[in-house]
Amino acid sequence: MRKGNIADALALLQSRLQDAPEDGEALYFAAVCARMSQSFGAAQGYLDTLLHLEPGNGRGLQEQAHLYRDTRQFDRAIDAYGEALRANPALLASYRQRLALLRDAGREQEANVTAAQLQKVEALPKPLLAVTDLIAQGRILKAEQLCRQFLMQAPSHTEGMRLLADIGSRLGALEEANFLLETACELDPDNVALRIDFIRVLSKRQRFEASLEQAERLLRTAPQNLQFQSLRAIELLQLGRYEEAIAGFNGILEQLPGDAITLTSKGHALKTLGDSGSAIGAYETASKASLGGGEAWYALANLKTYQFDDGQLENMQAQLAANPPLGDRIYLAFALGKAFEDRSNFERSFENYALGNDLKRASLNYQSAGFEREVDAQCEGFTRALAERQGNRGCEAPDPIFIVGMPRAGSTLLEQILATHSQIDGTRELPNILSLAQRLRRQRNSADETPGYPGILADMPADELQKLGQEFIEETRIHRGDAPFFIDKMPNNFRHIGLIKLILPRARIIDARREPMACCFSNFKQLFAEGQEFSYDLADLGHYYRQYERLMSHWDTVLPGSVHRLQHEALLDDFEGELRRLLDFLELPFEERCLRFYETDRPVRTPSSEQVRQPLFRDAVEQWQNYSPWLTPLRAALEATGE
Repeated sequence: MRKGNIADALALLQSRLQDAPEDGEALYFAAVCARMSQSFGAAQGYLDTLLHLEPGNGRGLQEQAHLYRDTRQFDRAIDAYGEALRANPALLASYRQRLALLRDAGREQEANVTAAQLQKVEALPKPLLAVTDLIAQGRILKAEQLCRQFLMQAPSHTEGMRLLADIGSRLGALEEANFLLETACELDPDNVALRIDFIRVLSKRQRFEASLEQAERLLRTAPQNLQFQSLRAIELLQLGRYEEAIAGFNGILEQLPGDAITLTSKGHALKTLGDSGSAIGAYETASKASLGGGEAWYALANLKTYQFDDGQLENMQAQLAANPPLGDRIYLAFALGKAFEDRSNFERSFENYALGNDLKRASLNYQSAGFEREVDAQCEGFTRALAERQGNRGCEAPDPIFIVGMPRAGSTLLEQILATHSQIDGTRELPNILSLAQRLRRQRNSADETPGYPGILADMPADELQKLGQEFIEETRIHRGDAPFFIDKMPNNFRHIGLIKLILPRARIIDARREPMACCFSNFKQLFAEGQEFSYDLADLGHYYRQYERLMSHWDTVLPGSVHRLQHEALLDDFEGELRRLLDFLELPFEERCLRFYETDRPVRTPSSEQVRQPLFRDAVEQWQNYSPWLTPLRAALEATGE
């Protein structure tokens, strides 16, 4: 290709693709060669295959834009360059080509924004441009290594600090990201990008008072800036100040009527408060927007109780067929899955759920073998001897009640029931234990042979265990009311029950469990806001479920009696009996009001928010059987890795 021998290059690539038809690099270069040869149909064919396999491939999206440009589809080229830059902000060619096309089209305002973005990226030191590119490709560890090397030479470079914080946030090292961004903001207090990233990391750590303070500081610099107004409203929402958040969204909508993003955020606030009628109105208005309505369509589907009419179904299908940006395609596919499910057209429903999952999974780097190694490490490193030696040395606070297990296993229902009890506060899915585990994992030091997590727990001093437990109690206090006990319902905490029991030996742990096929398929139908990367492939789901069972069995062995297992189906069959047994485990008196949990007026943020405001029902227990013909990979994975 460098020598201009395009035909010979394409022949070599075609030979490669005969042996490896899903080789992304070969598909990309074949598309380039075909376009340069003006074989535009062949180029589109290669790109279709590549972007089906890797829908977030930045260079593939850039090449699609080049193809639109060369075939004189200039408006589509402008949009495609924009999508390429969202996928990979390091693509200089996309900035330059988009800028030229915008100017040719007389779209000066957009051209000026693109020119400013280009100028900023061109000013980056080459190592940081490479880091940006590596992050976009998902090569996070390589990006971290290169970024740290750069910062050793330029320790006060704020963009380098911002990029390393971004890497840390992606890896779960939120405290390190927090420190980097706080320091960078002190060095460059007027840098808006730094301040916004700082707000997002504080919010991710659920330090909402601090994130609101930063958002308000940013807003004071430009009170009329709608982006800054939106950031403040979102932080108010996170802090539970719903009426103020809604007022903030309304203020933005007065200036940007019909803005899909703001309407959807307002809908989320109304939904959390239980005002489903107003939430639906906001979502429906947002779904009619010309741009960015995909999330609103999915938000309607995610209410679980909402049903789309025929006109909405046709509208969603037309929008999906128009090949919108990747994020909207994912939202629309999941929403269509729900729409066809409500019509009992289970084949079409599964096709759309599968499409949404395929698109989402292609943008992730989840490997089931990695999770299995994590379970192996817990089973090998956290032994009965360790538990006996280190037990009862942590913080003695009895306050926390952890609900753990698989997502979509009934944990939100369980929290709603328990939060109705006069002595228990419901909170949310708290990230603190996951963040602590990541922090301990990153303490490993090969130079002094510090063991990795969980091995590091074996010799941790009592005062350190107490400190970590007390830290958890203090950091989560903001989410509580006045009750003596509170719930943390982060399902993924099942990975760290050993850690929990060492730092908080009096904490109570409930394993919310659901029949495997029903639980796994419910996950497959769900598009999560973040995390749960195992849930977008049927085989991965089955493997994850069995590894979850294996690890829970290990905790039963090394920490006997520490976990109360509650089977969702048993709760439906004998609600009062299971509730009494659960409250006995928690050493709390039975309260009749818990049987009327659906009358409790409290904010609920999870996808089950509408369902837990109704009495118990069994409708979803056998729902997966409607999809049985297409669930062979899930069934095989559950059988292959079972005992």
